[in-house]
Amino acid sequence: MRAAIIGIGAIARLHARALADIPGVELVAACCRTEEKGRAFAAEFGCTWHADAAQMLRREKPDFVTVATPSGAHLEAVLAAARRGVHVICEKPLEISLRRIDRMIVAAQKAGITLGAIFPQRFNPVVRTVHAAAAAGRFGAIAVAASYVPWWRDDAYYGPGRWQGTKALDGGGALMNQSIHGVDALQWIVGGTMPGLAPGENPVESVMALTAVRAHDPERLEVEDTCVAILRFKNGAVGQLLAATSLYPGQLRRFLFGGRDGTAEIAEEQLVTWRFRNAAADDDATREAFGGASSTSGGAADPMAINYDCHTRNFEDFLAAVQAGRQPTLDGLEGRKAVAIVEACYKSARTGRLVKVD
Repeated sequence: MRAAIIGIGAIARLHARALADIPGVELVAACCRTEEKGRAFAAEFGCTWHADAAQMLRREKPDFVTVATPSGAHLEAVLAAARRGVHVICEKPLEISLRRIDRMIVAAQKAGITLGAIFPQRFNPVVRTVHAAAAAGRFGAIAVAASYVPWWRDDAYYGPGRWQGTKALDGGGALMNQSIHGVDALQWIVGGTMPGLAPGENPVESVMALTAVRAHDPERLEVEDTCVAILRFKNGAVGQLLAATSLYPGQLRRFLFGGRDGTAEIAEEQLVTWRFRNAAADDDATREAFGGASSTSGGAADPMAINYDCHTRNFEDFLAAVQAGRQPTLDGLEGRKAVAIVEACYKSARTGRLVKVD
């Protein structure tokens, strides 16, 4: 399958490396406006640079594209792919508002193309292990689901000329950009215990949130660098979110899930706690498999201090769906859910009220 990348930022290199590990996939082209950056990328990955997405799609005729533009430019890239009938998989978040995401979903449906979302944590083996345990009822009724992202970003990250930290292209700060992986993991794992949900239905009922700018220049930073939120799930479970780029020097992302029958705690790739009232035969093997220290900081202080294995698995799932003519497990409706929660959190922070999730 012929692949192309729209947008040549830092994450595009990770996309290119992930695609290179998939047999039968060839990266043929990538596009961005800056010629020097584009030609350097093309030379590094053995593809062709184009200055314009529409031109690239017309000339190269890829089977699918990945979207690696700034978050608030995802819609235009997806619409360009839809116009050419090209399948598209888009970096997180799908877009910075539900209104823009819904336009993407409708455009893909009308064009008859597959729209996929990128949330690599769903393909993290330790997160998938917890998801399977929750779906099997090993925690009992989940009482608490929590995501903590105590990260740090220096002033240069939000510096002049950067799209990060702007409302127009980032759409939000620590919650929308860095912590959305945790938001999605929480709703996916708790939602997996709720078989009665309709397709696309959000398992989170309502949120209450506070945001602040605590470690960066509020004159420059248009969005939050700190957020705390509580969630009420439709099954009665409660959730916690900590989203920060204000905590020097940055620590590992953590997840906590538990109920009356068990608790699991994750620190990036490490399973810190795996305890259940009723032991299973493979519990010791699970602890051994995920008991070692994490091999990556997960972007705690360096945005690129991540590996691309989970991206590769995310792409493989998408491509298998395209080839089989079915929806991927992470389609547009699934990718929409995390942004619905984030939008509700921002509305709550603005109004000081409990907000229902779309």
